Amino acid sequence: MAVGKRLAAAQGAWICFQDEAGQVMRPPVAKTWARRGHTPVVEVSGKGSGRISIAGLVCLKPGQRGRLMWRTRLHRGRAGERGSFSEDDYIAFLDQAHQRLHAPIVLIWDNLNTHVSRRMHTLIAARPWLTVIRLPPYAPDLNPTEGVWRWMKRGLTNTAARGVDHLAQLVKRRLRACQQQTDLLAGFFASTGMTLEPEPPR
Repeated sequence: MAVGKRLAAAQGAWICFQDEAGQVMRPPVAKTWARRGHTPVVEVSGKGSGRISIAGLVCLKPGQRGRLMWRTRLHRGRAGERGSFSEDDYIAFLDQAHQRLHAPIVLIWDNLNTHVSRRMHTLIAARPWLTVIRLPPYAPDLNPTEGVWRWMKRGLTNTAARGVDHLAQLVKRRLRACQQQTDLLAGFFASTGMTLEPEPPR
């Protein structure tokens, strides 16, 4: 991470943390208040199937407000349908982020097989504005995007979607709300225990 911060400072780059999440039709369960002996019930029709994959980027730069970007992919359970984001999906997402940020990107992400494949290495090498740093294995506490997913899912608790398209609307509405509250992104980053300021060279 220290290397990434020094690179970002030298290049005027944004540090972008990437992560994935998924949401299924069954709503997350949470506690709530109710009259004694009257357990609240959220009715789920059980009809339909599908899930949503979400790729997110928390983008940070000293002196700038944090930015949240995301892409969703709907899975309807059809034969031959890909069950996750591909290398081309990820790189298109990063190309879009680069265009919106107007600056180089230092990308920090985990060791998902799609992130470390030979094709992904080739795609990254073709983009001089992109520097990639991999997180240590099993270190979700170092990725502020995990905070985004927790916050998003809390807003979906006890909410029954009518179908996968309705679920996508609920997810996007929650993510847009997070986008507008940049103090949330700062809090998610602060919870990692890291800072944006580069460490002085030794």
